[in-house]
Amino acid sequence: MLKVLFVCVHNSARSQMAETFLNDLGFGLFEAESAGLEAGTLNPYVVRAMREIGYDISKNETNDVFEFHKEGRTYQAVVKVCDQINGERCPIFPRTLINENWNLEDPSSIQGDDDAIMERTRKIRDLILNHVQSFIKTHKEFAERRSSAE
Repeated sequence: MLKVLFVCVHNSARSQMAETFLNDLGFGLFEAESAGLEAGTLNPYVVRAMREIGYDISKNETNDVFEFHKEGRTYQAVVKVCDQINGERCPIFPRTLINENWNLEDPSSIQGDDDAIMERTRKIRDLILNHVQSFIKTHKEFAERRSSAE
């Protein structure tokens, strides 16, 4: 099994979606968690957008990546879904073999009326889904090898 950590600024949107998708679509070969540079509050637009496609993340908690680091958690992959500058604030996890930065727009920065915010949030959700599917395709063989070795 490949342990994966998704990191964004507040663990309120992008990382929550990525964690949910990978845990659901990863064939049991991936174990995903998510955290933020600081714990925030779930973005209600993201909760709605995920519910539209059958995922209820409304009860998810937000996590602090520095707490995970202090606890000594380890991951084979760390994926920063925030912008490059914020991603540089993330602690280094020892023994991480895969580091990626997806540099995705933050849904909390979207301006406009309810319809406009939901439309843009759906696009970000779908982009994250595409990234997760690509991640699975790219790293599935590696995850299979790790699973058979455990």
